[in-house]
Amino acid sequence: MGVIIGLVIAIGSLFGGFAAMGGHLAVIWQPWEFVIIGGIAVGTYIIANPMPVVKDTGRATVEALKGATPKRADYLALLGLLYALLRELRAKPRNEVEAHIDDPQGSEIFSNFPSIQKNPELTLFICDYVRLIIIGNARPHEIEALMDEEIATLKRDKAKPYTTLTMVSEALPALGIVAAVLGIVKAMGALDQSPQLLGSFIGAALVGTFAGIFMSYAILAPLATKVKTTREKQCRVYVIVKQSLLAFMNGALPQIAVEHGRKAISSSDRPTIDEVEAATIPGGARGDAQKEAA
Repeated sequence: MGVIIGLVIAIGSLFGGFAAMGGHLAVIWQPWEFVIIGGIAVGTYIIANPMPVVKDTGRATVEALKGATPKRADYLALLGLLYALLRELRAKPRNEVEAHIDDPQGSEIFSNFPSIQKNPELTLFICDYVRLIIIGNARPHEIEALMDEEIATLKRDKAKPYTTLTMVSEALPALGIVAAVLGIVKAMGALDQSPQLLGSFIGAALVGTFAGIFMSYAILAPLATKVKTTREKQCRVYVIVKQSLLAFMNGALPQIAVEHGRKAISSSDRPTIDEVEAATIPGGARGDAQKEAA
């Protein structure tokens, strides 16, 4: 919604201000200038990036427009899943816990948290590291280093759409000049025509410069920043998993380990301890933690 509101304000201010100055809006409508700029931008973008990145940029753009970031309910579900898994690890034999890890889609624990189960990347991340905990040979600092490396790789992959959109955004002003130069060339070929016709050709050429700058700084650059922010928030869930599992490996009780993960959530989205207890842990987490400590 914020993206739509911002675009309406920007475009409305542009055309409204131009009309208020006495400009004719029809002059701005130069479709072939937009075709030149947009076509070159799309073509160079496809040349510079492999097709998986091109497709991922489309997905990232849709996610940014929809605001597809983890919400408080998603964080509560993740913390609840981690708590359930860690309780299983603490109380039951390894072979029983391993059944949940080997088949998360058929697991009763994962089925209680469908929003996590529908995220295959996050589910695989959780299962991989819980499996390493079950094996029991790896040390916490080794698991931490491995997690850091994987999270860094995930962040690089998810940041590629931002990088590519920024590249195109930076090129658009120059592409606008290309369109303007072509318009001037056209105008130079019509020097023997009437001043009115020649003026319309020059005006059309200048629209190319305007369009390149406006599309760069008012549309694509803000969109790229929105994509970056969205993808960074999506990566935050992996840090929550990391902090919770490492705390458990270092001897923390399940509820304390989950608290380590909760602290990794941004303060604006972070649920309270009571919310975590009420929404994810039947019977109350504090009582369970106290019983286990006793």
